[in-house]
Amino acid sequence: MTTPAVTTQTDVSVVPADDSPVGAPRRRRNETLYFALRNPKVVGAVLVVGVMLVAGIVGPYLVPYSPTERIIGATMLPPSSEHWFGTTMQGEDVFSQFIFGLRSTFLVGILGGGIAAVVGMTIGFIAGYRGGLLDELLNMLTNIVLVIPGFVVLIIINAYLGVRSLPMQALFIGLSSWPWVARAVRAQTLSLRARDFIDLARMSGQGTGSIIRREIAPNMYSYLFMTFVLLFGGAVLTAAALDFIGLGPTGTGVMSLGLMMNQAVQWSALTLELWWWFVVPGAGITLIVGSLYVMNVGLDEVFNPKLREM
Repeated sequence: MTTPAVTTQTDVSVVPADDSPVGAPRRRRNETLYFALRNPKVVGAVLVVGVMLVAGIVGPYLVPYSPTERIIGATMLPPSSEHWFGTTMQGEDVFSQFIFGLRSTFLVGILGGGIAAVVGMTIGFIAGYRGGLLDELLNMLTNIVLVIPGFVVLIIINAYLGVRSLPMQALFIGLSSWPWVARAVRAQTLSLRARDFIDLARMSGQGTGSIIRREIAPNMYSYLFMTFVLLFGGAVLTAAALDFIGLGPTGTGVMSLGLMMNQAVQWSALTLELWWWFVVPGAGITLIVGSLYVMNVGLDEVFNPKLREM
């Protein structure tokens, strides 16, 4: 699935290969790390995402309540020292729901973004390097998937097939989000395959997989990493949208940030002035996705020497 936010990624120049000495790759990595640590966008975004990721991993084992546990005599309570984010109309602790929701959000984002990255990059590399009839066939497949309304397909799959688990949701999101990645990687690969070092690799007897893995992909590592960041954010937004309209994972103990907002709307939290019920998950989604896109902008400045803030 292609979302407007995801398709506005900043292009990253591919690092050209040269005849640098053996120590050059390490120096480039050190240089990249140096500028990344000096970039406030990258540092700030990594801190925000890192803190929320740790909370999502460790938090569920530390919070005092399960996400669906109803606390007797604690309905519709505002944020306090006892219930940091307040409680719902049923007496559920919003903070506990939020922590469990973070885990689900990151799980779908990593799995969905990872699947889309693997599929899109594989097709893009093969199509761009091999060319010919195989390129035309893969291009045709990419264009077909690209014009299919991915979000509508996800709604149909979730509504009529009854597939509501987190891994399956991530799988469907990943399989509908890869076309723009394939086209972008193909374009970069077409540019790289004409370089002299690729011809040398062919003459040395390396196969297609080896050339792509050892020669082409390393020269695109910055672009590929930024692509995954964008796919991660897109998967989080798509999952939150599906959960919000009631087509997310269901089951005992299952909770996500989108499902929290769905329940808040169903129980008229806005009308009842239970603002903490829908503001907390909405802020969580905004922080995660916003930080990922700020990180993408910062990484563009790090990887592109023309944009670096000295």
